[in-house]
Amino acid sequence: MVISIVTTGRRVHRVLVDQGSSVDVMFWSTFNKLQLSPVQLRPYTGCLYGFAGDKVEVRGHIELRTTFTDGTTSHTKNIRYLVVNAPSAYNILLGRPALNKIGAVASTRHMKMKSPFLEGTVITIKSD
Repeated sequence: MVISIVTTGRRVHRVLVDQGSSVDVMFWSTFNKLQLSPVQLRPYTGCLYGFAGDKVEVRGHIELRTTFTDGTTSHTKNIRYLVVNAPSAYNILLGRPALNKIGAVASTRHMKMKSPFLEGTVITIKSD
């Protein structure tokens, strides 16, 4: 499922919601387009492997305020992204850490993601 989010005050399109991923990933090209400074990156010592089993270069990690919205209601949380230098058709990959942090449930069948908000309110984010 592909959605849009807002981070660093900018709307980011082509965000893949991947319930199978154990990390939240921002690709180096997106990092540069958002005009973030490499000085903001914190070191990351772990290894990350791609779908084909090849090792992916991790430039570091960064925590950014990220807003999920349905157009009327929004939910903002700090999300920690691993910044990787790898080609991708997507700008960001949201994995289980971000989905768990916002309490989201994604349905590929319905092409929607729901997240609880204030006292019984639910945000429904539609796929792009």
